[in-house]
Amino acid sequence: MDANAVAGSGVRAGRREWTGLAVLALPTLLLALDSSVLYLALPRLSTDLGASHVQQLWITDIYGFLIAGFLVTAGTLGDRIGRRRLLMIGGAAFAAASVLAAYSTSPEMLIATRALMGITGATLMPSTLALISNMFTDPKQMGTAIAVWMSCFMGGMAIGPVVGGVLLENYWWGSVFLLSVPVMALLLIAGPRLLPEYRDPGAGKLDLTSAVLSLGTILPVIYGLKELAKEGWEAVPIASIVIGVIIGVAFVRRQRSLPNPLLDLRLFNSRSFSAALAIMVGGGLMSGSYLLASLYLQTVEGLSPLQAGLWLVPQTFVTVISLMMAPAIARKIRPAYAIAGGLVVSAIGYALITQVASSSGLPLLLTGLYVAACGAGPMAGLGTGLIMASAPPEKAGSAAAMSETGGELGIALGIATLGSVGTAVYQSQLTVPAGVPADAAAGTTESIAGAINAAAELGGQLGAGLLTAAREAFTTALNTAAGVSSLIALTLATIAVIALKHVAPTGDGHGGGEAPETAEAPVEETAEAPAKVSG
Repeated sequence: MDANAVAGSGVRAGRREWTGLAVLALPTLLLALDSSVLYLALPRLSTDLGASHVQQLWITDIYGFLIAGFLVTAGTLGDRIGRRRLLMIGGAAFAAASVLAAYSTSPEMLIATRALMGITGATLMPSTLALISNMFTDPKQMGTAIAVWMSCFMGGMAIGPVVGGVLLENYWWGSVFLLSVPVMALLLIAGPRLLPEYRDPGAGKLDLTSAVLSLGTILPVIYGLKELAKEGWEAVPIASIVIGVIIGVAFVRRQRSLPNPLLDLRLFNSRSFSAALAIMVGGGLMSGSYLLASLYLQTVEGLSPLQAGLWLVPQTFVTVISLMMAPAIARKIRPAYAIAGGLVVSAIGYALITQVASSSGLPLLLTGLYVAACGAGPMAGLGTGLIMASAPPEKAGSAAAMSETGGELGIALGIATLGSVGTAVYQSQLTVPAGVPADAAAGTTESIAGAINAAAELGGQLGAGLLTAAREAFTTALNTAAGVSSLIALTLATIAVIALKHVAPTGDGHGGGEAPETAEAPVEETAEAPAKVSG
């Protein structure tokens, strides 16, 4: 059957597709769990394995680095060999890598197995999203399915610490990695029975040079952005970003010259695709405020990590509710206005956080975070839906990989940028009380964590005064970052209204595509065989 014909028909999905969605939700939930559960296990596994501070950083970071680095290659590989096949291969390999990680006997072995988990994990997210776009061709159903998919990811992030806490309370640290075994076993059993296969037989062979260039582009940029967030504007992270950009230019030039590129840049010919992807990346920029808010709860309000985490859990569920409501809203009004309206709500939430004080600021901070979360659903759910709907069915894997990569880049850029803004404001607003020793003053100036340590060592009235000054400076930093996030949200809302106003509501009979009077040209098709669809 011709996939293009199916996509154009808007045939409604049945019980098999919805049951298949439940199967696709499993690896999505698992990846979200895995990204948040490790932090609880890190102290215990570090003690057992004797991991140094640098090794601990690599244990936590290598997984995310390689997921981001291999998303583009994995998404395009699924277009070539079959998305269900890649999902099954990746699921089996991820489970095997997880078992190896659970029984690691040295820090080096755990770093290597976490790297393998990252590479195999990169095959799961674009495969699941691409299959959803192929299984649910009716725009209304696709919107709901994508909302469910994203809600599983958000829910996994929220319950990860809870699940991890239960496991670590009763078992050894390796148990957190074994969560993947039953989940992937169920995927491997149910997947072939419920998930259809989709691939593009005209895609040609995978260009290994492009794959290397893609990795060489994304990894240095992600690494550099993360290091900027940790170390500030140092030479090494800046050089890393510059190297990534230079390799990226070579990657783009090669894609334009290949008859069957790793990443089809003609996807950007679609105004909906380009605008939605830009909004998704921009949305990630605001994540830096979330990081500062988490630090505020612990350093200014004095909450434990568990207490801070529990206060932030409702934010995730507010986002999930917002995600599930977004498709219904998009049936009544144009997605541009739904996304823009949500972003305005988020801007209001961040504006509330600009008024948080250094004392008794918890209620206002949580109110602002929850309001901002209310507006995040339309941007995330409808934005992803527009990206997938704008791509031809045979390019769904590439489109899904671009969506995921854009999100990763946006979050890394947001943490680095707003983290740097927060640090600069904190240091400029901090007034160290007279009488504080030079070494304590230096630690205080570096970060609020250093201030807390210095205040504890000093004690007495001098320590209390130092801590008060640091908390006031950090609160100002949080206020400033939230103000920047509010401006970003308003800017993205404007972009959504201008760039996506041609997209019709999903319930007006046009299938959520272009409004007839302003329809844009579709992505240029090549003279190749139609994408294969099989049961």
